[in-house]
Amino acid sequence: MNILLIGAGGREHALTWKLSQSSLCEELFVTPGSDAIGQEPKTSCVELNVKNHTEIVEFCLDKDIGLVVVGPEIPLVDGLADSLEAAEIPVFGPSKEAAQLEGSKGFMKDLCKKYDIPTAAYERFTEINPALAYIEAQGAPIVVKADGLAAGKGVIVAETVEQAKQAVTDMLSGNAFDGAGSSVVIEEFLDGEEVSFFAISDGERILPLTSAQDYKRAFDGDKGPNTGGMGAYSPARAAIWSPELERIAMERVIKPTADAMSAEGMPFKGIYYAGLMIVHGKPHLIEYNVRFGDPECQAIMMRLESDLGELLYDAAIQNLTGWKKKLSWSDDHAMCVVMAANGYPESYEKGTAINGLDKIKEEASSKVFHAGTKNENGQWVSNGGRVLSVTAMGETLEVSKTKTYDIISCIQWPDGFYRKDIGWRTLSNVAND
Repeated sequence: MNILLIGAGGREHALTWKLSQSSLCEELFVTPGSDAIGQEPKTSCVELNVKNHTEIVEFCLDKDIGLVVVGPEIPLVDGLADSLEAAEIPVFGPSKEAAQLEGSKGFMKDLCKKYDIPTAAYERFTEINPALAYIEAQGAPIVVKADGLAAGKGVIVAETVEQAKQAVTDMLSGNAFDGAGSSVVIEEFLDGEEVSFFAISDGERILPLTSAQDYKRAFDGDKGPNTGGMGAYSPARAAIWSPELERIAMERVIKPTADAMSAEGMPFKGIYYAGLMIVHGKPHLIEYNVRFGDPECQAIMMRLESDLGELLYDAAIQNLTGWKKKLSWSDDHAMCVVMAANGYPESYEKGTAINGLDKIKEEASSKVFHAGTKNENGQWVSNGGRVLSVTAMGETLEVSKTKTYDIISCIQWPDGFYRKDIGWRTLSNVAND
């Protein structure tokens, strides 16, 4: 069949790479895609207006698209899946209503409260003064979240009351995250270790996928501002994640969420990406994303041995029956390190030259995914904040880390930076695993 993938970043490059290997894939169209994405086998990039659902539907009918995969969250929150479903075009991704799990942190928290899903205590605010009074009463550390989509940057872990008050004031006065901050969630700080847990649903059945850990802070030692993600590895280390914890997370978090969504009249079809905080050995839900993460997706796709096209198509047509036995993952570990433009996540320069990429020998167990580049007359240049996702797999996390950073050492890009400690907490605890 012909497949259409929506998106252009590192996540979508990883999905393109894996979908192009699918036995189902005749031709893969990606919109808008990128110069690097367009170099993958069977792949063509097309310029479509993703906000114009009629244009997307007409393209799908014209090209006989058998499956649409929506990479980023914004088209899902905008209801693209609904428009495709109405035209009877199979689509992998939740409806507009169901996408509120990510599109509104307040919606997610209220759902957890109503259906007794373990999460941090919280309150919601749209006015500054009540929010400031709540922070004063609760003290710090405390977490302030923009209610809407903020490209992964709308979460402030405030270490002082003053920092929390400033975050609330910036958000509710419209100075931060635009409309995403017109409503805020203020929640208790949970002290533990965070794990990203992924499951897939066809609207009826739920299948656990795998785990990862990501690194949101810009700089080594988990310092600096929150970003969309500076690196990740998969699976999460055994000292904090186990088959038993996966079972508990499915029983206490994922399945109750699925049941709740169905009870609310908005059954969920797509990816449950649960950000979990492990506190005293028990998982608490921090947030949901309704798509593969970035850069978690890059590491996960490296480990996936099953046919991604078949998996997503069967989920789209509500037919995950039998996948529990079919799903296969490599036992190896994968790491992804993001190379970002100097200044990210604040202001940064585009169009800076990147050299050395043509000298990197890519193998089945390593790949440089392009998150924000373009090719100008044979010269790769930066075209975003997060620019490259360097990913490699090895039999241990140490091996995958060595391979990943060896590849980075071949890349000459003086206008970029990257964290040198992805996996640091895990590797420092290897002796305890």
